[in-house]
Amino acid sequence: MNWIIRSTKKVKFHTNLQEVLKPVWDDLAVYNWILTDLDFISTGQPIPINYDQDVFILNCQQLEQLYNTNPQIIWGIISAVPDNINPDTSIISTLSAEDTSVWEPNHFLIKESILEIVAFDSGYTIIKFKDRGLSDKFKEYFQEQAVDLQKFNEKYM
Repeated sequence: MNWIIRSTKKVKFHTNLQEVLKPVWDDLAVYNWILTDLDFISTGQPIPINYDQDVFILNCQQLEQLYNTNPQIIWGIISAVPDNINPDTSIISTLSAEDTSVWEPNHFLIKESILEIVAFDSGYTIIKFKDRGLSDKFKEYFQEQAVDLQKFNEKYM
């Protein structure tokens, strides 16, 4: 339930949330979102993230605004968490998409995540799921473009 996308056949660019989350978007309305270690290119439309903070906690409406404006996330950690979670932002603000543990299958930087996306230098999008149903929908949509993270590691790491 851990995938990496390195091809951009179904996505215009890495990490395009609108395209990456498309197959599971309707299932994610009940979660809050934690975003940290961000570097992004905005389309110029108002979005609920900026460079003034290290951590953003967005409700589903705010994430939808981000989703609809289509920014390119170059670096960052984006996690869906249950809405009753009160994360420790001082710990989350120290997390990095460059941490080697992001490449470890089933290792979530934000433990409460049900889905974690790591944008890695505009070339890779790592997506980890705790929910098999969401993972299956994702894989069915992306087919061969979603490569099993463990198999990727065995071949390239």
